[in-house]
Amino acid sequence: MITKQSIFAWIHDLARVYKENRQYLTRLDSAIGDADHGINMDRGFTKVLDKLPDVEEKGLSDILKTVGMTLVSTVGGASGPLYGTFFMRAGMAVGDKEALTNGDVVEMFDAGLQGVLQRGKAELEDKTMVDAMVPAVNALKASVEAGESISQALKAAAEAAEQGMQATIPLQARKGRASYLGERSIGHQDPGATSTYLLFKSAAETWSDE
Repeated sequence: MITKQSIFAWIHDLARVYKENRQYLTRLDSAIGDADHGINMDRGFTKVLDKLPDVEEKGLSDILKTVGMTLVSTVGGASGPLYGTFFMRAGMAVGDKEALTNGDVVEMFDAGLQGVLQRGKAELEDKTMVDAMVPAVNALKASVEAGESISQALKAAAEAAEQGMQATIPLQARKGRASYLGERSIGHQDPGATSTYLLFKSAAETWSDE
């Protein structure tokens, strides 16, 4: 079962991961974007950590919604609204549950994905975070439906996200800032898909004993 402590541990780890990968993500973004993705993700999750003490006594839904709203207000570019929507929709999906079953975790991530799809209007092979998030959620669903543990399912999701991330390299961007580059966007790994892979990798590692 994924508890409030599990969620807090994941959020803290995400803040660490985005801080450690700040320069890497920004370097990727400098090739096809505004050269600020790593900076923005680090700033956003640093602010999220500042907000966590305010929701220590709240339920899972309020915690995830607070993460989402903080990201919307502090992360620049498209990433703030997209990641913010991801966490807000995830919070709506968990409702007033005190702990999450494997099926609840699937619903949480799927709700986040649907929010991203609706907000960003991107499709697979547009060279965006969607290229990592869709296969990750699909792998998570398939693994849970096959009766695997949530740690196994999240490991499968992270592996699928990594493959999706790498698959953005030969694509020509059709959405966002990178799309302005046309064919010059080919040959570069999408920074949003990369930060999405890191999100699933963090969940898999943080909840490896669940």
